[in-house]
Amino acid sequence: QGPFGADHMGLIYVNPEGPNANPDPLAAARYIRQTFERMAMNDEETVALIAGGHTFGKAHGASLESHVGPEPEAAGIEEQGFGWTSGFGSGTANDTITSGIEGAWTSNPVQWDNNFLENLYGHEWELTTSPAGKSQYQPANPAAAATVIDAHDPSKTHAPMMLTTDLSLRADPAYDAISRRFLENPAELEDAFARAWFKLIHRDMGPRSRYLGPLVPGGLLLWQDPVPEVDHDLVGEDDVAALKAQVLASGLSVSDLVATAWASAASFRGTDKRGGANGGRIRLAPQRDWEVNDPARLASVLETLEGIQAEFNGAQSGGTRISLADLIVLAGCAGVEQAARDAGHDVRVPFAPGRTDATQEWTDAESFAVLEPTADGFRNYLQAGQAGRAEDLLVERASMLTLTAPEMTVLVGGLRALDANTGQSAHGVLTDRPGTLSNDFFVNLLDVNTEWQPSGDVFEGRDRASGDLKWTGTRVDLAFGSNSELRALAEVYGSDDGQDAFVRDFVAAWDKVMSLDRFDLA
Repeated sequence: QGPFGADHMGLIYVNPEGPNANPDPLAAARYIRQTFERMAMNDEETVALIAGGHTFGKAHGASLESHVGPEPEAAGIEEQGFGWTSGFGSGTANDTITSGIEGAWTSNPVQWDNNFLENLYGHEWELTTSPAGKSQYQPANPAAAATVIDAHDPSKTHAPMMLTTDLSLRADPAYDAISRRFLENPAELEDAFARAWFKLIHRDMGPRSRYLGPLVPGGLLLWQDPVPEVDHDLVGEDDVAALKAQVLASGLSVSDLVATAWASAASFRGTDKRGGANGGRIRLAPQRDWEVNDPARLASVLETLEGIQAEFNGAQSGGTRISLADLIVLAGCAGVEQAARDAGHDVRVPFAPGRTDATQEWTDAESFAVLEPTADGFRNYLQAGQAGRAEDLLVERASMLTLTAPEMTVLVGGLRALDANTGQSAHGVLTDRPGTLSNDFFVNLLDVNTEWQPSGDVFEGRDRASGDLKWTGTRVDLAFGSNSELRALAEVYGSDDGQDAFVRDFVAAWDKVMSLDRFDLA
């Protein structure tokens, strides 16, 4: 349970001087592992990225950082976006100041070789300071001073340098074993670095199907969250209608259908294009066990849907099939349509088949674990001990789902009306007809005859005249009456003539979330 951000302000990974500038390689290894695990990198990938990355280039710390001006946003207007203007010498070449560490790791830092590891294990290293006053290491053997040619003046030479975090590769037993193997087998390092580097710079691009160009590597990589290609004919309109009827006659409630489809699709993250309904991973570890997904209820719903899937697929004489991933979404759409009919609206929720079912073997459970929501305001869920205001976490979740403020608003109101809360909590279900796609959430939230009072971690809505308890709600629910922008949207959907717009906009936003990972439809 470490922090999500870097442990040192201004640095992407870890402080190269060690934790809090303490030059302790073994202590630094802990932070390295934590940071790279956050990127789903194992120990071998971590060593490959550090050793391979430090084969190239040098660090710059020609003098004290007091010579460097403020960053672009804080610099004078005349800087015109440059920032970090250095007053030391020329400010460039050998006078460059960036990290404050000074020097190169290898003898030829413009060429791929194994010299980083050769130097790491070929010298004993002693602590020193850079011209900028930063802690770094130099070889104990003075003869090493003649091994690195100056980057800008070939008549000069230097000793190689190492960071505290470089020496972590020797100090940490697991990293050390991998580093020594790479030292003895340079071809293994080359392959491991190529794979880890590709992963590092592509892991926020989503599935392999989004890659363009002639350099896309062949084969499937587990970190790409692969899903099978469609190998069957897709269901047509008649099939969809028959499946909807079967789902609605299965005994599953509108709440069951909607909550399961939402749980499947709402794991999507627009930041790195991971998660979503395609692959049907809601039925696999770890997603099937997430608290937010109501594991017991989910298992029961999936068992029923799997039975419908097996019956449908078994009855086909041709090549038509439906994946469970598709059926989960289709069932949710059927639930929304039924809820709209119950509210007096005949709507058709869009559905595009083509999702396939991934396997557990094609799922990196450890990597997927970081997708688990610790807060999902759409389901009025907040994990115990979660820091931060629930309404802020709702906005963060909406951002992950690439939703606008109106889309977020209409989805919260609709999901409350459809009784889709985690644990089927009554908080925010401001309606006497749960399971019906009504705008009751907004109508009752904005009712001036209701007085809201805090009660522990929730709020009670009581009749102003009698004091009788009418509703309960969370900070997420009350934000739509408190925040001026959200209240304006709530008033649109909660008005006497807002029901049609509410249903129409809910269906559109629902379809958007269900299709966020359908890159094949773009």
